[in-house]
Amino acid sequence: MKIAIYRNDNEHSINIAEALTSKILAVPDANIEFDQENPDIVISVGGDGTLLSAFHEYDAQLDSVRFIGVHTGHLGFYADWQDFELDELVDSLTHDSKEYVEYPILQADLYFSGSVKQTIYALNEVVIKRSFGTLSAEVLINDNYFERFKGDGLSIATPSGSTAYNKAIGGAVVSPNLDAMQLTEIGSINNRVFRTLGSPVILSDHDIVTIKSPDAMDSSVQIAFDTLHFVTKNLEKIDFKIAPTKIRFAKYRHMNFWHRIQTSFIGPEEK
Repeated sequence: MKIAIYRNDNEHSINIAEALTSKILAVPDANIEFDQENPDIVISVGGDGTLLSAFHEYDAQLDSVRFIGVHTGHLGFYADWQDFELDELVDSLTHDSKEYVEYPILQADLYFSGSVKQTIYALNEVVIKRSFGTLSAEVLINDNYFERFKGDGLSIATPSGSTAYNKAIGGAVVSPNLDAMQLTEIGSINNRVFRTLGSPVILSDHDIVTIKSPDAMDSSVQIAFDTLHFVTKNLEKIDFKIAPTKIRFAKYRHMNFWHRIQTSFIGPEEK
């Protein structure tokens, strides 16, 4: 089995990654080697942001890679292991069952003037905003006109990403067992010209959401996806759909999604 360790630059994360490497190397006849280029398992050491970065580092290998999150801070949504559980993790690696849990990811196809196309993937969400001022956009669902939006921006989130920025802007929390995506408005303006639903919309893996923004043709528009972002012009439209490929997490002791929600947002049960 080939393993890659992906970490952030925090001193504690560096120390944990080095300790994990040493513990793996110390296992006799473990049949484990380190390969940063073509791993079978990617171990992310850091926070959720580190795992999102690891996802984008290996997003071209999702069919063959499984991910494991080791948190060096507070408990995160993509971590099954804490920094003091390295011995247990190494034992699980040496007795690998090859089982995994899958989460859906988002595919966004960006179309620019001049027949230029760019495809990006997101584990959490894609957000479109104006660099300055409000965003004007037409929203279509399956090529049918849905609404005309004006406001701060629009977010399209995955189920696993529904607990992140999506939740902060009033979106619903969605189980990652569903192959779904969620469209949520950011600071919408409603009047006689611009009229929107004003509620999050949850769509299936058979649906395509299209955002057409005339603003993008003559002014800067920001595209943020997970921990990445860029500013662009000449963007004619974006098509959003559930990607055909999913992210896989090694199922050694994968924590239940709703347990993560309960412990992170609600806390222990009162006695």
